[in-house]
Amino acid sequence: MKNTNFLLIGLTFLLISSCESTHEATQTEEDIVPKTAVQVVGVSKGSVDNELTLFGTTIYLKRNTVTAPIPAFINEVHVKLGDKVNKGDILYVLQSKESRALGNDIAKIDSTLSQFGIVQVKASASGIISTLDKQQSGDYVLEGTQLCTIAESNDLVFQVNVPYEFAAFAKTGKACTVLLPDKSVHPAVFTRALTTMNMTAQTQTILARGKETLFLPENLVVKVNIKKAKGGNNQKVPKSCVQTDEMMQEYWVMKMQNDSIAVKQTVLVGNKDADWIEIISPKFEPSDRIISIGNFGLPDTALVDIQNSVLQ
Repeated sequence: MKNTNFLLIGLTFLLISSCESTHEATQTEEDIVPKTAVQVVGVSKGSVDNELTLFGTTIYLKRNTVTAPIPAFINEVHVKLGDKVNKGDILYVLQSKESRALGNDIAKIDSTLSQFGIVQVKASASGIISTLDKQQSGDYVLEGTQLCTIAESNDLVFQVNVPYEFAAFAKTGKACTVLLPDKSVHPAVFTRALTTMNMTAQTQTILARGKETLFLPENLVVKVNIKKAKGGNNQKVPKSCVQTDEMMQEYWVMKMQNDSIAVKQTVLVGNKDADWIEIISPKFEPSDRIISIGNFGLPDTALVDIQNSVLQ
């Protein structure tokens, strides 16, 4: 009987211990709250120019048509479609009917006539071969037959689509910068506005010309940046720090309250460019930390884990 009582007491003690352990484990699991990994930056001081980014395409205003000067056979073709050529480059070598009929016999009679009936067709301007009408050696062409077309590089312009409300920033003589798909940046200036508008998009086509000679394919889509206003020495943060609502009426940043809690801070923004944005208010302290990566969709008083602190 005594053994039975001791056994019951032991089982009861083990059951109680097991329940307490389970309760403690449950509490520990509930206490673990996931934290969002973020990176933070400090607030800088500097100038941010207010830029307007538009899109445009390349177009050649002037094309030089290369034609056959005489009726002749095409002996050699030295260009391909899209090739860059300079003024004076040999594009075609033609041979007249008479020269082909005589062959090498005429050179045996008089060596000075070895080039009799051979005509070199040269580029009259620098540019890009935009059409190649004749590319097969041995073809016979009549006088005046179009051989190819050169889009002259000195008449390359950027056709910029400007919303009418921003037309004042793209007046003739206004400077701009052109960003190509390869990330290279080139200075340009607006030259003239066309009289027609896109009815659907309500954009006006304004031409801009680069300040340097560029060899670019036609219909290349580019970005065109225009400075709307010059910035001052104000607070600025990377653009990734600032979030906004769908209507772009409210802007905010996620500011670190301590090492693990981020709070939502509404801000008034100023100028912005491709990388930076001005913060007009509130005034931040040099020690304040703003989330730059991992802030999207974070609620107010979010728990975060700082992975890499980069103070500007």
